[in-house]
Amino acid sequence: MAGGQRQRLLLENAQQLVLVCGRREPFLRRDGAASLAVLRGASLVVGLDGCIKAVGQADVIRNQFSEATFERIIDCSGKCVLPGLVDAHTHPVWAGDRVHEFAMKLAGASYMEIHQAGGGIHFTVEHTRKATEDELFSTFQHRLERMLRAGSTLVECKSGYGLNLETELKMLRVIERARKSMDIGISSTYCGAHAVPKGKTATEATDDIINNHLPKLKELKLSGEIHVNNIDVFCEKGVFDLESTRRILQAGKDIGLQINFHGDELHPMKSAELGAELGALAISHLEEVSDEGIAAMARAKCAAVLLPTTAYMLRLKQPRARKMLEEGVIVALGSDFNPNAYCFSMPMVMHLACVNMKMSMNEALAAATINAAYALGKSDTHGSLEVGKQGDILIINSSRWEHLIYQFGGHGTLINYVIVKGKVVYQNEKCETMSSY
Repeated sequence: MAGGQRQRLLLENAQQLVLVCGRREPFLRRDGAASLAVLRGASLVVGLDGCIKAVGQADVIRNQFSEATFERIIDCSGKCVLPGLVDAHTHPVWAGDRVHEFAMKLAGASYMEIHQAGGGIHFTVEHTRKATEDELFSTFQHRLERMLRAGSTLVECKSGYGLNLETELKMLRVIERARKSMDIGISSTYCGAHAVPKGKTATEATDDIINNHLPKLKELKLSGEIHVNNIDVFCEKGVFDLESTRRILQAGKDIGLQINFHGDELHPMKSAELGAELGALAISHLEEVSDEGIAAMARAKCAAVLLPTTAYMLRLKQPRARKMLEEGVIVALGSDFNPNAYCFSMPMVMHLACVNMKMSMNEALAAATINAAYALGKSDTHGSLEVGKQGDILIINSSRWEHLIYQFGGHGTLINYVIVKGKVVYQNEKCETMSSY
């Protein structure tokens, strides 16, 4: 028995305990993503350091640990335990919503038509530049809380609505403030090349980012004032071309940032081939990716972060998820939460991935856990329920985990507990009295 050593949490006797993977795999692809590791009648222990100490059959865990050593015990009989969800792509720091543009889109206006008319990113940039840091933090905090209640325990958060150094740094400070003060995990991304600022050419914007933005970012990183994990560029026709994208991404890589960028969304740009060549950790969107790009990403172990909400809301053709999965690409998912695609919920993203992109439920869960964590360089600590990993966990009020995807929009009463580092950060009392059926 693990003696009298104190432990933070015991989750006992789960109907299903979804490990996702159980052999320290950094990602799952092909058959691995199609068949997940699931235990029945199992328990899980999280220690005081917030890491998982034991996972196994309930009777084995009961014999190994004394109940008196736990700060909290949750009876999971008839319920399912899953890893916290990982949202691999969001733009959650901004002011000024774009609900008026939704009507324009419904009337047939394209993304680039709205962008060229002064809407889209430029509309949000104008409002974000005017907002104070406290105003941005207040709305950002609220959005992160909604993501947490929908099951996301690790979220990638981008800047990108400043397009000048002052506002980009303001956004990154807001992200840093949330990283330090909130329970939810954050992977921070500098996305100063989200659009070409008004009054500049793409080449001028590229030079400004390389000569001014990134040196300042390096200075703030070294001083510990701001922690930034990733660099992002919107590689797109009429925005940043392949050569500008290459220059910015390489400069970011040179100061220690992981490459994780937008590519091949509206036009085939050979972004996937570029990302594979540069050693990108992940590329997002990929609605227009080439066959050669898919093969290159598979070889380079570069994750494809697919965004079902964007293709759905912009009426784009769906990313070729099945082709990517069959070719051995590491497929991850993100909500792409932003003023243009307003969705907080990874369970809804998984549902859309299954229905519109023809992914299986197992593949969708792998894509929203271990593979999304891999896309952020965090699959050694997040994305599965394995000993040594961080205790980020969901408990759902259902005897089968698939209800998390099956119940489209039902996560509000299905998710019973959200746990970060073994600490309950959200408890939904309604679940105690409601059946998931």
